[in-house]
Amino acid sequence: MNYKGSCHCGNIAFEVEGELTGALACNCSICSRKASLLWFVPRDRLRLLTPEGAMSTYTFNKHVIRHHFCPTCGMHPFGEGVDPQGNKTAAVNIRCLENIDLASVPVQQFDGRSK
Repeated sequence: MNYKGSCHCGNIAFEVEGELTGALACNCSICSRKASLLWFVPRDRLRLLTPEGAMSTYTFNKHVIRHHFCPTCGMHPFGEGVDPQGNKTAAVNIRCLENIDLASVPVQQFDGRSK
């Protein structure tokens, strides 16, 4: 299935392909503040529809996850990193996808705070 997503103002727009069967809620210091619900997909399944230069990026701690956000509206539509097997991965904030019934998506809790 193809999903469209964006930040609030639309400066960052993207499409992502995959089957949304669940999301992850992490309690680490950044995810708990952003309240993101994350869907992990191979990075090549996410396609930017706006220039990469429209995004700002934040890294912290081990600097391995690139948390992208819009410098205009402040929304965090997705991040990028590498999974334990070395594959490029995108963590899509499903709250930024169009036409998603959030109540129908199973959410798994992840204890990122103690990692």
